[in-house]
Amino acid sequence: MIAFSRFTGYFNAIIEHGSIRKAADALHVSASAIDRQILQAEEALGAPLFERMSGGLRPTAAGEVFVALVREWQRDYRRALTQIDELQGLRRGHVDIAIIDALTQSFVAPVIATLAKERPGLTVGVRVLDNEAVAQSTASGDVDFGLMLNPRSMKDLEVRRSIDAPLGIAFRPGHAFEARKEVRLSQSLDERLIVPAAPLVIHEHVAALFRRSEIDIQRFMACNNTHMMRSLVDHDVGVAVLCWLDVASDVASGKLGFRKLKDAHVEPLRLHLCVAPRRQLSHAATEVLRYVEAGMRDAHTPRSISGR
Repeated sequence: MIAFSRFTGYFNAIIEHGSIRKAADALHVSASAIDRQILQAEEALGAPLFERMSGGLRPTAAGEVFVALVREWQRDYRRALTQIDELQGLRRGHVDIAIIDALTQSFVAPVIATLAKERPGLTVGVRVLDNEAVAQSTASGDVDFGLMLNPRSMKDLEVRRSIDAPLGIAFRPGHAFEARKEVRLSQSLDERLIVPAAPLVIHEHVAALFRRSEIDIQRFMACNNTHMMRSLVDHDVGVAVLCWLDVASDVASGKLGFRKLKDAHVEPLRLHLCVAPRRQLSHAATEVLRYVEAGMRDAHTPRSISGR
């Protein structure tokens, strides 16, 4: 039999660091101890778990099976600990959530900060992924819940709360757009316009808006990173088509201005808080979900983006 707890620790360290030596350094154990555990496991399984290469180790097909198995076991173990805590009336546990990059400068961090103060026994693991990866991780149960924009399919997701995340024009303070309540796409065409490129989620929505408006999007500067787009606007390169979530913190600090796009062809963007259907959330996950829902309520689009 494999010494499962020790083996999984060694196995995970090799996956994370790519070699036995680096795994040994990270775990403060000898490389020979790790190598011995891996060899014993491979002998017990009758299959190699790693392919030995000059640059380190790479999991074989059998190794990939174990990667999925170990991660599933770790999730189940954490949930079991949480359930035991709940049976004992303890208010602690661990919750994993997935969010899109646009939320790294949003209400999520303040929510977790509040949670840490008011519920110190709860810990939160945050994974920043692309939009589809958030949806997949949520649907598969790899995380307790996820925050994403308009996922391609809602079939495997249950929406708990949604808020509007409108598209608009971001600009430096003092720009002429500051005097407007809203901006039409046609009013921005004479500006040095910066548009989102793939694989950004909003790229598809912006590209669709340009097509329906019969405007060639190729004539404008494009960028596939919202942080860079905000930086370009801040350095007076131009104005940018962005989602409210991308610029909320900059608007709050007065660094940038933002006005909603008012066009008949604008497809609505919404931020969804989702869980896997029929999944029974732990007490810890329910508590964290409640805090995030409150954060979403407070994160509604403020009047400042429409100039009122």
